[in-house]
Amino acid sequence: MPMTTQAQVLELLDSVADPEIPTLSINDLGIIRDVEVHGTGQDIHVVITITPTYSGCPATSVIEADIRDVIGRAGIQNVSVKNRLQPAWTTDWITDRGRQRLLEAGISPPACCASHPLADDTDVVCPYCQSHNTQVLSRFGSAPCKALWRCSDCLEPFDYFKPH
Repeated sequence: MPMTTQAQVLELLDSVADPEIPTLSINDLGIIRDVEVHGTGQDIHVVITITPTYSGCPATSVIEADIRDVIGRAGIQNVSVKNRLQPAWTTDWITDRGRQRLLEAGISPPACCASHPLADDTDVVCPYCQSHNTQVLSRFGSAPCKALWRCSDCLEPFDYFKPH
């Protein structure tokens, strides 16, 4: 990669999947906070700043290694990954494409936004039949970010990505 731009690095990062939800890239999840490209040619240095979905997230080290790997395979060996914990990650940062990919994977995206703290999750959509006639089965799902819900129309259980 003779000349590297921020846009090229972001495109490479689109191939890095979230370990917990592999249908989402880390771009779609919204954890990439900044990409800096310094130098040119063999002296290029890329600094990527991420905000984990929550502090202490066990997937953070895997994500960091995957970032270094994908950038390294593009011919850039000098890569730094920094963690920024403030502001804390929020489901507001999930892209529209990410929300669509969640639905396609059978996971209902957050019904409300963390930026609206008085909103609730009463409008959870079934990812299978798009019904709003849904109910919570358990506030705890297969990952800390998910809850288990069921559609009252098609009767299918599904994961719901909790807003925070």
